[in-house]
Amino acid sequence: MRYYVALDPDPSAPTTVVDLVELPSGAPEAHIDGRRVDLDVVALRAQLSVRVDGRVVDLTTEGAPPEIGAVASGHRSYVRVESERMRSAERAKKTTAGGAEKVVRSPMPGRVVKVLVTKGQAVTLGQGLVVLEAMKMENEVRARAAATVAEVHVSAGSAVEGNAKLVTLA
Repeated sequence: MRYYVALDPDPSAPTTVVDLVELPSGAPEAHIDGRRVDLDVVALRAQLSVRVDGRVVDLTTEGAPPEIGAVASGHRSYVRVESERMRSAERAKKTTAGGAEKVVRSPMPGRVVKVLVTKGQAVTLGQGLVVLEAMKMENEVRARAAATVAEVHVSAGSAVEGNAKLVTLA
């Protein structure tokens, strides 16, 4: 798994790329900025004893990624640790939220029970757009941002596949 580590929790701070792989023996293999490092980790109650290239560091962490507080050999720091998945998810959110047009898609195959909006209507964050029935359950698809309805692609009674366009917001 690839991680991006910044010694400053500011998202614009320079990062170090850390690649961790579990070997078939269960031992970790680590590469820091492409350079292989010798690594061993042992859990000791509430802290970790970490050996990196022969240097042992007692490590205690607090919080949850991406911002973590860490005490290493008595020195407290705040670091930003993001996995590759976390970064991809954040980019996807920004791409969706930042585009001029936002297409709201069906999260599942089903039947449109009700269309709750019309073209030109202003909608707010969390407002219901379409009600879908799938597996005898009604699910309301909601707006993920305040916007104006640019186009309604479905009508009540129509069947839709998963990922089908329901509404376009501008």
